[in-house]
Amino acid sequence: MHALKNLIDSFVDSLSFEKGYSSNTGRAYLHDLNEFVSFIVENSISDEKKKTDAISFLIDEVDGLAIRKYLGALHKKNNKTTIVRKLSAIRSFFKYLVKRDIITDNPADTVLSPKQDKPIPVYLPVDNMFHLIDSIKTDTLLGLRNCAIVETLYSCGLRVSELEGLNLSDVDFSRCLIRVTGKGNRERILPIGEKALAAIKAYRERLDRESGKSFNKRRPEEKTALFLNKNKRRLTVRSIARIVKKTAIESGIALSVSPHAMRHSFATHMLDSGADLRAVQEFLGHKSLSTTQKYTHVSIDKLMEAYDKAHPRK
Repeated sequence: MHALKNLIDSFVDSLSFEKGYSSNTGRAYLHDLNEFVSFIVENSISDEKKKTDAISFLIDEVDGLAIRKYLGALHKKNNKTTIVRKLSAIRSFFKYLVKRDIITDNPADTVLSPKQDKPIPVYLPVDNMFHLIDSIKTDTLLGLRNCAIVETLYSCGLRVSELEGLNLSDVDFSRCLIRVTGKGNRERILPIGEKALAAIKAYRERLDRESGKSFNKRRPEEKTALFLNKNKRRLTVRSIARIVKKTAIESGIALSVSPHAMRHSFATHMLDSGADLRAVQEFLGHKSLSTTQKYTHVSIDKLMEAYDKAHPRK
């Protein structure tokens, strides 16, 4: 008999070793599966078995009905996107168990996914984006850093986790290129604009002047990471998100701006300016073209303009 908790731990480890998923993704899967187990233990087994708690809860106790009960409970507190994500984690986990002959059938196969809403991605118009960047005060080291962060996000359409992982050695100033490690540790080389490069260069030069010590005497992370916090350590995803949000608020933009909104803005502006959809797919690091196609929905103004100009009977 297999303890469910031990199987979950093995599954999460496999995401990193076999599929190259990031530690953030692994933690998300672990959180979702532990939440599922806690619910099952609390609602689907006897009081006697509850005494042994989730650690020794057996895989044989879980079936399609238990999963559907869990999804029903999620509907009270979660949106459809979150529910679909949690169900996906459960499906992947049981698929892993089937593959390793621990179980014969995947109980999640009988559970239908809720139909998701497809909201239009939040993005900034070009004028608003330029206003946001131009409003950043660059008279301090942190101001230069924040400007470089926003410029890089918009110039390359990076995920926030990709920006977090950037090293100084990833930037090729002479050829205007940047090396990015995306989902699944897939690496891609992207062009980066001159304004973003100039912002990075200004930030790093100011950082070198204010460091007070030679490059060789700095901590390893201080020498490698591209963007540092005030304690000279690599910026985290949360810190980057706070910086972007605060920058947008200070610029007077009413929208709630996140690093992902910067990515949406990059994709939308590229498509609006005539970029090929498959080229944008490569920029964004999407495995599937259908993932990139959602950005075409935000260009309805362009479609309306073309319709008004070309259709003989409006």
